[in-house]
Amino acid sequence: MAERSLRGARLGTQSFEDERGVEMAPRQEVVYTCTRHPEEHKFTLTMADDAEVPMKWECPRCGAVAKHAAGIESTAKEAKPARTHWDMLLERRSIPELEEILTERLELLRAGEIGPVHLHRRTSKRKRTA
Repeated sequence: MAERSLRGARLGTQSFEDERGVEMAPRQEVVYTCTRHPEEHKFTLTMADDAEVPMKWECPRCGAVAKHAAGIESTAKEAKPARTHWDMLLERRSIPELEEILTERLELLRAGEIGPVHLHRRTSKRKRTA
């Protein structure tokens, strides 16, 4: 059994693949500056060329927010207003349609055909005793 074991390989994650013949994706170096301390930490991150570069990144040395070294401020994206349930309902139905549905459902509820049992009218018990 000892003859079949791999010798010289460590436990854990170790890749035996070679990088020869592998073409890497185009990359860019992005420099960030942390101004929390007087000595200003500068660090570089490697990102893909087509990646959207964030203007702020957490400093790996002190944890403060570091800004893009180019000093370009990002433009705030226009936020969509949240669509409520009522907004989505109004996309499917008009107000007169909703009023008609409400009237129908209230009639069924009052007649005891739908809804919780404790809200049903107790007409059936009176008929049994008479």
